[in-house]
Amino acid sequence: MNNPQLSTTVIDPLLLLGCSILLVAVSLTALLVAAFPAIQDVSRAARSAEKLFDKLDRELPPTLEAIRLAGLELGDLSDEMSQGVQSAAAVAQQVDLSLAVVKKQAGNVQTNSRSVWVGVKAAWGSWRG
Repeated sequence: MNNPQLSTTVIDPLLLLGCSILLVAVSLTALLVAAFPAIQDVSRAARSAEKLFDKLDRELPPTLEAIRLAGLELGDLSDEMSQGVQSAAAVAQQVDLSLAVVKKQAGNVQTNSRSVWVGVKAAWGSWRG
């Protein structure tokens, strides 16, 4: 009543299932062993990033405040420069007006000196004549 074919057919699937489970376990173990250095690198990178963020948290606010103050100072300097340029433009206009007045007065002096010279020549001519 014992059939040898029946017992080998039942054992074969169980043997295949056991081998499959063993291969999956070995594969998972190999995967974990291979991934362990990568996990360590990720852990080191996370610690390094945490240190960097702490340093940025300490140093960034004073730096941003210094940049803001520098911007305000630049704005003040810009205003002062604009006022200086406007003052220089006003002085240049006054100099231009003064030069125009001097030029006009020089023309008047030249005209007056010609008139005086003509008068002196006429007087000299009439006195000698």
